[in-house]
Amino acid sequence: MTQQAATEQITDTIPVLDLGPYLRGEPGALEATAEQLRVACETIGFLFLSNHGVAQNLVDRVFEEAKRFHDLPLEAKLPLKANRNQVGYMPYKSSVFRASRFYDGEEPDLNAALFLKRDLAPDHPDVLAEKRFRGTNLWPQDLPGFREVLLDYMNHLEALALKLLPLYAVALELRPDYFTEGFDDPMYTVRLSHYPPVEAAAENQFGIAPHSDSSFFTLLAQNKIPGLSIQTRDGTWIDAPALPGTFLVNSGDMLHRWTNERFLSTPHRAFNASGGDRYAIPFFFDCNIDYEITCLPTCQAPDNPPKYPPTSYLKHMDWFTGQIYDHMRSEDPSPGA
Repeated sequence: MTQQAATEQITDTIPVLDLGPYLRGEPGALEATAEQLRVACETIGFLFLSNHGVAQNLVDRVFEEAKRFHDLPLEAKLPLKANRNQVGYMPYKSSVFRASRFYDGEEPDLNAALFLKRDLAPDHPDVLAEKRFRGTNLWPQDLPGFREVLLDYMNHLEALALKLLPLYAVALELRPDYFTEGFDDPMYTVRLSHYPPVEAAAENQFGIAPHSDSSFFTLLAQNKIPGLSIQTRDGTWIDAPALPGTFLVNSGDMLHRWTNERFLSTPHRAFNASGGDRYAIPFFFDCNIDYEITCLPTCQAPDNPPKYPPTSYLKHMDWFTGQIYDHMRSEDPSPGA
C-alpha cells in the first residue's frame, strides 16, 4: 500500500472537518459541522480540523521553541521540575501511566516535557491562596522570546477552543451557548514534549504508553514526524498520519464523563521510531476549575441514568496527576468521584 493510499484509508476513519464555513458564519454551517463532529466523537473520538484560523508560522515557532527548551543542558531544566500545580519540567523517564485503563505496565515513558498553564500573576487571588493547579508558571531563563511565543500560542489556542464549544453543544442537542458559563475562565495546559530517538526499548515500553486524555478535548498541532497511534473500537491500532496545517482533536475523559460515555475517550499511544528527535505540543482544554460537571440532560434517560456522580476539574485532576506523576502524588487515593 502506498503512503498516499494509507493516509486516505486512515482519514476515512479519522474525518477531516473543514472549519472555514463555520468560522465565516455561513448559513447552516454550525449545524452541518456539529453533525460531523457528533459522528466523529461517537465512533472514533478523533478528528482533524482544517481552516482553523491559527497561523502555521506560529505553530512552527512553537515547535522551534520546544526544541530550544529541550536542547538546554539538564542542569538548566531541573530547577524547573514540575510541582503539584502540574507546571514545570518533567525529566526523561519520570512518568508511568498508572491511571490508564489501557496499560498496566511499570516501564517509564520515553519522553521529557515542560508543562505550562494560564500565566497567572504572582498576586492573583488563586496564587496567593495556593489553590492547586492555579500557580505561576515556571519559565526557563536565558531563552529570549520563549515566553512571548508560548503566551501568543496559548492565547490563540484558547480562542480556537472557545469557538469550538458551540459545535460541541449543538452536536449534543443543546443550545449553542450551553457551555459558556462553565468555560468563562477555562483551564488549559500546554505540554512541550520531546521524544528522543530510541535505539531499543524494554518490552511494553513506549514514548508515551496507551492512555486516554483527562481533558474535555485536546488540540494537537501536526508536525512532520508521525508517531501517534490510535486504538479503534474493535481493538485495532492505527497510525495517525501527520496532515500538514491541521489540528488533530480528541475528546478526553472529562467529556466522556460529562456525556455519560456517549462521546468516546479513545486510547492512544506514541513511539518515536523515526531515528531522530520528535516533538509534540498538545493543548489540553477544560472547563473552569470549580465548575460542577454533571451528566448532560441530553445524555441521560430513565433507561440510561447517569453513570458518574458530579465532579469538577480540581477533583478529577487531583486524582489523575497523582496516579501518573510521582512528584504530584496527593494524599487522597480516590478517583475524584
